[in-house]
Amino acid sequence: QLRLVESGGDLVQPGGSLRLSCAASGFTLDDYVIGWFRQAPGKAREEVSYINTRDRSTFYAASVKGRFTISRDNAKNTVYLQMNSLKPEDTAVYYCAAGPIRAAMDYWGEGTLVTVSS
Repeated sequence: QLRLVESGGDLVQPGGSLRLSCAASGFTLDDYVIGWFRQAPGKAREEVSYINTRDRSTFYAASVKGRFTISRDNAKNTVYLQMNSLKPEDTAVYYCAAGPIRAAMDYWGEGTLVTVSS
């Protein structure tokens, strides 16, 4: 069974940090583009970051660039999203997804909630 499972979401104060994990089972992330997305209440889903595990290229949305870092651990078949200097506007459910190309995310996790609030 092909699955992506996110973890690491939590309540954190503004300025704090969290690391989200996206663990894959049933397939190898090496052959896929992995993306992190988020959806805040009442808002459309937006892309946050991508990593192409073939050439290791990365992409960050302007709103998170310089604060978030995407990385992977091949041995654990896991992709991470390190989030620093968190802001209240980062509050959302964060999803990871995998696909052969950025425009075709075939597999999605169920999401993990990040709340940034004092």
